[in-house]
Amino acid sequence: MEKEQAARRAENLREQLNYHSYRYYVLDNPQISDYDYDKMLRELKGLEEQFPELTTPDSPTQRVGGEADNRFEKVTHTVQMASLQDVFDRSELEAFDERVREQVKTPLYVVEPKIDGLSVSLEYRDGIFVRGSTRGDGFVGEDVTANLKTIRSIPLKLQKPLPYLEVRGEVFMPHASFWELVKQQELNGEAPFKNPRNAAAGSLRQKDSKITASRKLDIFVFNIQQLEGEEITSHKQSLDFLKSLGFKPSPSYNVYDNMADCMKEIDRIGEMRGEYTFDIDGAVIKVDDFAQRRQLGETSKFPKWAVAFKYPPEEKKTKLLDIQINVGRTGALTPTAVFEPVSLAGTTVSRAVLHNQDFINEKQIGIGDIIVVRKAGDIIPEVVSVAEHGPDSLVFRIPEICPVCGASCLREADEAVIRCTNPECPATVLRNIIHFASRNAMNIDGLGTALAESLVEHQLISSSADLYYLTAEQVEPLERMGKKSAQNLIDAIENSKQNDLSRLIFGLGIRNIGQKAAELLCKKFPTIDAVMDASAEEISSIDGFGDVMAQSLREYFDHPQAHHLIERFRAAGVNMESRQKQTGSLFEGKTFVLTGTLPTYTREQAKELIEAQGGKVTGSVSKKTDYLLAGEDAGSKLVKAQSLNIPVIDEAEFLEMLKQE
Repeated sequence: MEKEQAARRAENLREQLNYHSYRYYVLDNPQISDYDYDKMLRELKGLEEQFPELTTPDSPTQRVGGEADNRFEKVTHTVQMASLQDVFDRSELEAFDERVREQVKTPLYVVEPKIDGLSVSLEYRDGIFVRGSTRGDGFVGEDVTANLKTIRSIPLKLQKPLPYLEVRGEVFMPHASFWELVKQQELNGEAPFKNPRNAAAGSLRQKDSKITASRKLDIFVFNIQQLEGEEITSHKQSLDFLKSLGFKPSPSYNVYDNMADCMKEIDRIGEMRGEYTFDIDGAVIKVDDFAQRRQLGETSKFPKWAVAFKYPPEEKKTKLLDIQINVGRTGALTPTAVFEPVSLAGTTVSRAVLHNQDFINEKQIGIGDIIVVRKAGDIIPEVVSVAEHGPDSLVFRIPEICPVCGASCLREADEAVIRCTNPECPATVLRNIIHFASRNAMNIDGLGTALAESLVEHQLISSSADLYYLTAEQVEPLERMGKKSAQNLIDAIENSKQNDLSRLIFGLGIRNIGQKAAELLCKKFPTIDAVMDASAEEISSIDGFGDVMAQSLREYFDHPQAHHLIERFRAAGVNMESRQKQTGSLFEGKTFVLTGTLPTYTREQAKELIEAQGGKVTGSVSKKTDYLLAGEDAGSKLVKAQSLNIPVIDEAEFLEMLKQE
C-alpha cells in the first residue's frame, strides 16, 4: 500500500475506532462486536508499524501502554485542585445552606454521587489529549499521561477542537475489575488490594503503562478547571457540555432549589450504594451558578460553595457459625469467618477474612459469638468486634496441621501468618503452576490462569513438574484449545527446558526468594545440586542475601517433597545448570545505576554487559553507587547523582570503558 493511501485508511480507521470506543465505554451501547473492533485495531496497528509517521496522539493504538518509565514528572496545577469540606449529618447541611443564602439569593444546588477514587486533571489542546496528572497536594501533582491514555473512557480527541480545556475527574476501579484483580493476586500469592480505591491509585501510578492497561480502570469527569473557546455559566451546563464533547460525566447530577430536596436525593444515592458497579463514599452538593460561586469564594482549604456529605458505615450484628481455613500459594493459612447472612450496603454477605491469629486474639473471636460486621469501603466485609460471646465460646486457634495435606504448619518469629511446610501441598498447586509459568519464571507462553485451572481441574497435572509430561493429545480436547493451540503449548513447555537455572529456582516459588535473589544464588552455586547442598551460612554470605532468605531456602530444600519435585524436573530434561557467565572482572566491586533511554542498548542489555564484567546494577542512587549510566530524558536519578558527586557517564563513555577489557 502506498503511503498516501495508507494515510487515508489510517485516518478512517482512527475515526471509526474512536467512535466505537465512545459507544462502548462511555454510552455503554456498542454497535459492533469486539471481534470487529479488534480486527480494525490490528489493521491500524499494522499501518502505523509500516509507516510510523502516521501514528497520531489520538490513535487508539496509544491506549495499550508503552515502555516502562521510572519517572513521574511534577506538574504544577494552574487552577488548584481543592478538596471539599466534609459534613456528616443533616444539621451540617442546613448550616451550609444558611451560609450560602446569607450571601446569594435563590441558589440552585447540584447533587452528585461522590466517587471513591483518585482525582486527576486532563488537559486538551485543539481538542487533543496532551497531558494528564494526579491531584497531588492540590497544587503540584505528577504526570501520568501514558497511564491515563489506557483508560478507554477518556477521549483522546474531543468532539469539538477547543483551543484549550482542562477538566477534573475521578479515576476508579469498577467492582468487577477489582474482584478479577484480587483473584489474580491471590493466585499469584500476592497481597491483594484492600479496596477498589487503593487498587485504582496503585494501578494509575504503575511505572509500566501496560500494567495499568490490564487493570481496566474507568473515570467520571465532574468539573471544568479551565476553558477557552466556549462560555459556560453553570455547573449543570458544564456537565452537559462535557458529555457532548465525549466525556463520561458524573453518573447523576440533578438540580434542586432547596435543601430538603437535596437531602432526599442524598438519601436516594445512599440507598443505591449497593447497586452501583463502583464505590462511592458520599454525595457532593454544589452551588450551580458560577457567578454565585465567585461571590461565595473559598477559604484557604475549601470552596465555600460546596460540601461533601459522608455516609456512615453500616454495621450489623450476626452469629459466627464457623471459621474456615484457606491455604494460599505460599502455604499461608488464612482464616475466614462464616456467619449468618446479613444485608450490608445493598448486598447480602456471609463471609469475612479474619487475617491471622493475632487479629483473632485481639478481638477474642470464637465460634458461636455474636459479631459486629460492616463493609470496609462499602465493598469488603470485615469483622469489627465481638458484641457477645457464645455460652461455650473459646478463642479460635488456627491449626498446626495443614487442613489440606496434613503436613505440619509453623509460624516464623517475625511473621503474623502460619504456613504449611509441604511444597507439594495440593492447595498450593494451581497458584504454584501459574507462578511457575509466568514471564519472569519459566515463561511458558500460552499457559495463563484459565488454562492452568483447566489442566488442574481435568487432573492432567498436580504439580509444575507434571507440565513436562503432558502431550498435545491430552491438551487438545480442553475448552478453547485445538490441535494447533495444544501443540503450541507443548512446544512452549519444551522450550522452557532450556531456561537458566535461576528461572527454575524463581519458578519454584520459594518464600522470600525473588527473581534477583535467584540470579545471585545461581552465580554462587551454578548447579541445582550445589544449591541444594549449600548450608544456610554459605547462602547468607552472598552479597544481597540475609539470614531470613537463607533459612527459607534451606527449609524448602530440606523437605523430601522438594527433592522429589527436582528429580522429576531432572528426568524430564529441564536444565539444572546456571548459564550466567562472567566473562571479565572489569567492574568487579563496582555498582551501577541506569537511567534514561540509551541510544543503542536497552537497559536490560546494558545490565547484562555490566554483570558479565563482575559489576552490580541497583535501582536507586546512593553513596555506594560508583557510576550512573544516563541516557536521554534522565530524571531525578541524575539530579541525585550530581548532588552526591557520583560520576555520570553516557553510553559512549560506557563502551570506551568496556574496550579497556
